[in-house]
Amino acid sequence: MGDISKDINSTFKNNKVKALLNIIYTANWISSKQNTFFKPFGISPQQYNILRILRGAGKAIKVQTIKERMLERAPNATRLMDKLCDKNLINRLPCPEDRRVVHIEITEQGLALLNEIDKKFKEDLLANLTLNEAEQLSNLLDKIR
Repeated sequence: MGDISKDINSTFKNNKVKALLNIIYTANWISSKQNTFFKPFGISPQQYNILRILRGAGKAIKVQTIKERMLERAPNATRLMDKLCDKNLINRLPCPEDRRVVHIEITEQGLALLNEIDKKFKEDLLANLTLNEAEQLSNLLDKIR
């Protein structure tokens, strides 16, 4: 098991400082693992999140709705969707009632990519936690926010 004190060869003023730095360190560790996993699929974790949102919606939804549901509130969501559109993983659909509104739908190719990712996604980054510990961690993170 990891120990942030040993991992970064440091001591901390108190346990709150240690916990905060451990959250940041762990978030970066998870991000690195995700980037490595998604690279062979030609998408980023943020693009994967957009595709998952669209699959879960089951229909075309507004760009604003996607932005609201994203795990990482990316100001570059439009650019991320541009790249997904270029790869034919999503389609933009103009709204007939309001020309300012654009709906986004996932394509069959996007669904196929998600299915491929689902089959290969085996690594459990929380494997060292029990279900109860995972619930406790989630509750503590909610409490922080």
